[in-house]
Amino acid sequence: MAFHTQQSLSGFIASEAQQSVAENGETRFSVRIGQPHFRREDNGSFTVLEPTFHDLVAYRATADRALTRFAKGDSFVAEGYVRNFEIEREGEIIQREEFVAKKIGHDLARTNYDVDRKTRRSPTSPERDASATQQVISHEATPVRTDSAAIGI
Repeated sequence: MAFHTQQSLSGFIASEAQQSVAENGETRFSVRIGQPHFRREDNGSFTVLEPTFHDLVAYRATADRALTRFAKGDSFVAEGYVRNFEIEREGEIIQREEFVAKKIGHDLARTNYDVDRKTRRSPTSPERDASATQQVISHEATPVRTDSAAIGI
C-alpha cells in the first residue's frame, strides 16, 4: 500500500492567535507564521536570512486544540495544504494564500515539553502498545495470495 502524504510546513507562531467562526459555524484558528531561512556558504557555514511570513488556519477540533496549546513564539510542524483565494480590497482583487493545517503540533527539535498520557481512553502499558503496534505492522506486511490455490479453486 502506498504512503498517504500531504504538504507539510514548519516555522514559528509570529502573531497572537485569532479565534473566529467560519461561515458553516465551525471554529477557526488563524495566525501569522514565520519561516526561518538560511543560506549555506562555500565554507560549510550558514548565514541566517530574513524570515518570510504567511497565514495559517485550522478548523474544527484542530482549531479548538491549537487555540489552547499554541502561543506566539512557539515552533510547530503542520500537515495540510495550501489554499489560494481572492479577496476584494478597495475595489481591487488581491490574490492570497494560506496554509490549512489539518494536523499541527509543536516541533520536537525546537520545543521542550512533557506528554500527559493520562487522558488516553483506555489504560494500556507501553509494552502492550508496542506489541499491538507490531502485530498490526506484521499483519499489514503479510503478503496476500490471490492465485487459484489461495482461494481454493
